[in-house]
Amino acid sequence: MKAHRSEAKVSGDGSVTVHGVPFKHGEEVEVIVLPSRPILTIKKGEMPLKGSVLRYDRPTDPVVEADDWDSA
Repeated sequence: MKAHRSEAKVSGDGSVTVHGVPFKHGEEVEVIVLPSRPILTIKKGEMPLKGSVLRYDRPTDPVVEADDWDSA
C-alpha cells in the first residue's frame, strides 16, 4: 500500500485541495483529514526528558515473563 502525506489549508467554504498526489486519474483513495501539529524539534545538546523520571520501581528486578513487557 502506498501513502502520500501532504499539507493543505482549509478554504473559506470548508474544502481542502491537495495537489500533486502520486495516484492515477480515477483511482479510489481514502482521505483522512487531521489538524496539523507542530513537529517537535530537539536542538543539539538539549535533553528534553532529563529529570522527567520521578521514581523507579525495582529497576533491577528481572522480567519474569515476556508478557510483562506488554503490561508496562
